[in-house]
Amino acid sequence: MSPMTEREMIEALKEFDTPSITNVVATYPGNPLCLSLYNPWTQNWYTDQSLRCMYPEMGPTVGYAVTAVYSLPDPTFKQLSFMDVIDALDASPKPTIFIFEQRFPPEFAAKVGLSGGNMTTAMQAVGCIGAISNGPSRDIDEIRPMGFQYLLSGITPGHGPTAIHGVNVPVSVAGMDVSSGEIIHMDENGAVKFPADKLEAVLTNVRKLRDQEAERMGSLKDAKSAAEVRAIFGGQSYAKKEK
Repeated sequence: MSPMTEREMIEALKEFDTPSITNVVATYPGNPLCLSLYNPWTQNWYTDQSLRCMYPEMGPTVGYAVTAVYSLPDPTFKQLSFMDVIDALDASPKPTIFIFEQRFPPEFAAKVGLSGGNMTTAMQAVGCIGAISNGPSRDIDEIRPMGFQYLLSGITPGHGPTAIHGVNVPVSVAGMDVSSGEIIHMDENGAVKFPADKLEAVLTNVRKLRDQEAERMGSLKDAKSAAEVRAIFGGQSYAKKEK
């Protein structure tokens, strides 16, 4: 069997929910299947509870991060536009997930309905399949049939003048620090990142962990006592009671 391509591995990761991916990335440092890519508490490698998944029925979305920073217009800096975002998405390996950090003053931050139907359609045209932002966006009903996932702080219908302050720069969104080119896995639980060169290792280990957990859960369903549950979690077999 020929090795899987990166695109095939990304598609295969859609079989797993995001918590399963976090388990092998860093959540279980004592488990031999955990890659321990980050200190699970002190590094910002997954999102916090401040985001909402707009279309949970879509299931997992996986792709390469492309990043940007948005804020109020700066009269001293007008070099970047949304076309620079489109160029960055187009130049990236596919599929992409757009991670845009919103750095607006507190009095505006909760009312910036930044990304809508037009912006989403343009991003989708160049291979983008989802987006994550620490602020709100809009046109949720219009975007729903497009099959494009969003993780956002919320929804609001409008915005004032905005500007792009950086493209393909490090960003921090909802407790997750992201650089362009990292792999993003997201679903209704939130999002996690990991380096693209760990794609094969993450897929291999999450498949093994799924098999282990399926076996454990099967045993737990048959358990009838605390001693049996303790034995299962300790990796030991237990003798079923005679009928």
